[in-house]
Amino acid sequence: MKEDLEVYQKVERSIHKKFRRELWSPFVKAVKQYELIQAGDKIAVCISGGKDSMLMAKLMQMLQRISEVEFSIVYLVMDPGYNELNRQKIENNAALLHIPITVFETDIFEVANSTDKSPCYLCARMRRGNLYAKAKELGCNKIALGHHFNDVIETTVMAMFYGSQLQAMLPKLHSTNFEGMSLIRPLYCVREESIIAWRQYNDLEFIQCACRFTESCTICDNGGGGSKRQEIKTLIRRLKRDNPDIDRSIFNSIHSVCLDTFPGYKEDGEEHSFLEKYNAESAQNL
Repeated sequence: MKEDLEVYQKVERSIHKKFRRELWSPFVKAVKQYELIQAGDKIAVCISGGKDSMLMAKLMQMLQRISEVEFSIVYLVMDPGYNELNRQKIENNAALLHIPITVFETDIFEVANSTDKSPCYLCARMRRGNLYAKAKELGCNKIALGHHFNDVIETTVMAMFYGSQLQAMLPKLHSTNFEGMSLIRPLYCVREESIIAWRQYNDLEFIQCACRFTESCTICDNGGGGSKRQEIKTLIRRLKRDNPDIDRSIFNSIHSVCLDTFPGYKEDGEEHSFLEKYNAESAQNL
């Protein structure tokens, strides 16, 4: 009987049944399309305690059970200095969803909070570095982060509006500081609204924001409540009123970049100009 199922079983059922098209299918699509998982991988699925990373953990757990490609998982929780309530919430949710977490402590919040210069940037860099280091210590060759479809398109628009560059977020990349390690984003094709709908349907309650600066916020984004990202979220929602597919257009655009039309671009950190190709063609025509 459905009523006799435990919470984690109901959650898994909802992913396979009610939210199959919104969650399971785009998750599997990303894993296959971007070749995120290979045989023999040991993946540190990094759980921050929010809705995105907890869903990612459950999806990865479900995939491992049925995958023809053998891989192993460590469900890694880094405590950067959570208050007692947030730490307990993460542990309780992991137990509720039957996700066997490995927790390790750091002093990231203490260090980041002691600086006046870009504490959020420092915190993010330290988080990533600590996750890589612990994952490598545990024998992992990949870490998985919970960035989703909306994170991808928002990052693209933010880079253009506020960073003066066209820059996207890759579904996977090699670590520059930890040899042999890679980062993957299994939720790359999963929309945030679908994650929210799944959370509400299952009456799940995750931590909103763990950062000491914004612990009481309700619209935070990993330490940046009320940030430029929130402005972009609002802008895209407004634009969708007239063009419901505008988010998909932004997503598709980063898969179809026409470098021939750009006056300048960067590759491997080196700046290039369209004049390089133009002048080379001119020389050939002489």
